[in-house]
Amino acid sequence: MSSDRPDAESLAQRFRPLFQQIAEAAPRREHERRLAHDAIDALRQAGFGALRVPREHGGLGASPEQLFDLLIELGTADSNLVQALRAHFGFVERLLSEIDEGRRAPWLRRVADGAIFGNATTEAGDGQLGRLQTRLFREDGSWLLEGEKFYSTGTLYADWVGVTARIDGPEAREGWRTLALVRTDTPGVERIDDWRGFGQRLTASGTTRLHRVPVPDDQVLQFPAQGATSQTAVFQLVHIATLAGIAQAIVRDATAFVQARRRSFSHGSAASPREDPLVQQVVGQLANAAWLGRLAAQDVARGLGDVDRLRRRGEPVPESLLVDVELRASHAQVATTEAVLNAATRLFDVGGASALNEDLRLDRHWRNARTLASHNPSIYKARAIGDHALNGSRPTFYWSVGTAAG
Repeated sequence: MSSDRPDAESLAQRFRPLFQQIAEAAPRREHERRLAHDAIDALRQAGFGALRVPREHGGLGASPEQLFDLLIELGTADSNLVQALRAHFGFVERLLSEIDEGRRAPWLRRVADGAIFGNATTEAGDGQLGRLQTRLFREDGSWLLEGEKFYSTGTLYADWVGVTARIDGPEAREGWRTLALVRTDTPGVERIDDWRGFGQRLTASGTTRLHRVPVPDDQVLQFPAQGATSQTAVFQLVHIATLAGIAQAIVRDATAFVQARRRSFSHGSAASPREDPLVQQVVGQLANAAWLGRLAAQDVARGLGDVDRLRRRGEPVPESLLVDVELRASHAQVATTEAVLNAATRLFDVGGASALNEDLRLDRHWRNARTLASHNPSIYKARAIGDHALNGSRPTFYWSVGTAAG
């Protein structure tokens, strides 16, 4: 089946000039807090969103390994954009792995034609853990969608948004989840740019309000929410790849800063910073964090590639492989988070106060990494790894947030 895959280098050559343009604009865009509509549109026109869509559906047919290598490169250019596209690539993977072939085909074609999909999954507040407040219900025989979501990452850039909802009525299926797909320009859909986190400011996140939004039957997808799945590893790996990209950007920016610097200190160890062995050591440690991040992301991507190749051949995916990939994603998350947060702090050891210049926006690397690390907190992943090592416990594949019933 590998013959229908594109060549990895040809994919890289296709997108690297665009990544370079994105990287050049990233500090100023961050400084001005200007949403990256132009960059997303350029990625759309280049076919980036269709990387994983099979060629028979009009896409580029890339493997999971190829996708995540490119996401690391995009994360090096601007980490906001990878996270903004997380829901999009997660939706494509869900189509390929959990939706019946007949129902997935029209959506894959939309992606191949350039559609970008956003996310409206998480609900703020003290709702009951595991129970969605957003409702999909019938009225006069037609579906209507009602609710409010937060952390709607990428939705301000998107053409469509996937809304998780509970079905009110007899069509609800125990142990299944429901995804209502609606165009973002549908009457009743309101997207608000009210994300106020100090990092990942340009991910087009925030609130999505849905008031009696009409949803045709063919825009309602259901998928099982029990048993092992590769989807949690997919979503987590996007964060890991983003962190790996930030680590690469830290090395890039530290190297450029030191190479251009002429001033040294009276108590320095060399005539110029680039010759100072202490500065060289710091840069070497930063490069090691980037090396670790890339290897960790690529390891998980290989596991997802193994799952994907079995599915493409029509072979069953053993639960043991899905458990292994989930644990690898947990290991990668813990290791990469710690390494990149440390590197984003050590970056400032290569220079004096001039490294704090806001025009450089070197602080964005720590802010963005810290924000990513706060999603799906790694302390729980470390605990899951320990529980599995000690007790053979199975990882949790379906996550939710809310208030536990007392």
